[in-house]
Amino acid sequence: MKIFSYNVNGIRAAMKKGLNEWIAAAQPDVLCLQEIKANEDQILNEIAILTEMGYHSYWHSAEKKGYSGVAILTKEKPMHVEFGTGIDYIDKEGRVLRADFPGVSIISVYVPSGTNMDRLDFKMQFCRDFLNYIKELRISHPNLVICGDYNICHEAIDIWDPVRNAKVSGFLPMEREWLSSYLEECDLIDSFRYFVKEPHHYSWWSQRFPSVRLDNKGWRIDYNMVSRPLEKKMVRAAILPEAKHSDHCPVMVELNFG
Repeated sequence: MKIFSYNVNGIRAAMKKGLNEWIAAAQPDVLCLQEIKANEDQILNEIAILTEMGYHSYWHSAEKKGYSGVAILTKEKPMHVEFGTGIDYIDKEGRVLRADFPGVSIISVYVPSGTNMDRLDFKMQFCRDFLNYIKELRISHPNLVICGDYNICHEAIDIWDPVRNAKVSGFLPMEREWLSSYLEECDLIDSFRYFVKEPHHYSWWSQRFPSVRLDNKGWRIDYNMVSRPLEKKMVRAAILPEAKHSDHCPVMVELNFG
């Protein structure tokens, strides 16, 4: 099972940049999307294209138009799809979607960014509540793959300039400490770092300066976190910076359930 996560920074914009052609070439079994920035009634043509390609698609949009939102595309129809967490303020922003399959449950999550102090407080509240949500969920669903844009670089190896970014949201000590706690308390594996120990692998590049992506001055903030019971089923993980439909790129983990 090839599972991809991709913050598309607007599903309609990404499709205009060839996202559907990339999907046809990559052939993900499951593709978790973040920041879709659209309601289902706004993307009927895009959904029709994905359906023709053989994908079931599930969309969890924010109440606010053109904002946030997550989706899951899958070749195999899930046994169950859970829209949201049951936590009202999270679900209003369309940030968590889960699809259950035999032997694994896959979540698409979009963690808020901390662009100012109010949003940083909101982000940390989300992080605390999401951690508790996953701790509770794993009792009934022990085999989780939690895919998404976490908006946090975990270690210095995950960011191109850890010194100058030490006081920037996304690499603040409290954010990094939360991510460590999340991995430990929820018994999760950072699948990419499990396989790849080398630096200079990033999944997001600022759009403020065109040379940033060209020079690979990026941040690794997109993850496929895998529950420890699935460790032996992990085959490989990768980041795909050649896919350029967004300011992010896709990240992938492959599991073998054979």
